[in-house]
Amino acid sequence: MRCPFCASPSTSVVDSRSSEPDDAVRRRRQCAGCGNRFTTYERVEIPPVTVLKRDGTRERFDRQKLLRGLGRAANKRPVSDEQLERLADSIAAELRGQGTEAGAEKIGELALRGLASLDPVTAIQFASVYRRFEDLDDLEAEVARLKRQAGVPSETRSTIPSPRATVRGHGQGNKRRGHAEQP
Repeated sequence: MRCPFCASPSTSVVDSRSSEPDDAVRRRRQCAGCGNRFTTYERVEIPPVTVLKRDGTRERFDRQKLLRGLGRAANKRPVSDEQLERLADSIAAELRGQGTEAGAEKIGELALRGLASLDPVTAIQFASVYRRFEDLDDLEAEVARLKRQAGVPSETRSTIPSPRATVRGHGQGNKRRGHAEQP
């Protein structure tokens, strides 16, 4: 390692320890020529993951792009940014562990599975874009698939009232809450 102050090739390591996120080794060095101290960081060089897209093109995996997609699906849902960060990290780690190339479908399935464990509605919102739903039948099929994966019995009905029931007010006429009845 050359000294950044005098360009001397003779430096020695004075102290060595792991850096804070544990992804690098921090080395404190001292130059034998000028005596100045400086810090270097040593990181493992990980080959980038290439994404094979549906149209056959290839693009470098971009964790931030994945995170933006997860964030759009989780908009106004009870999923924290920290949960999405951890999910993006786990997807990136799994992709790196499987080699230097991954299909877009694989990434989408990993994201969908992770979102389903966080919030099923967020998973449906992600799936509507990822799977390119064309009609309500596609949506119903995805909901059924997610319910099967979660172990929800198929005869379980939704507890959400139908829109007609809430509009009619269950036999209470046209009274509005908080308003006195007019004679």
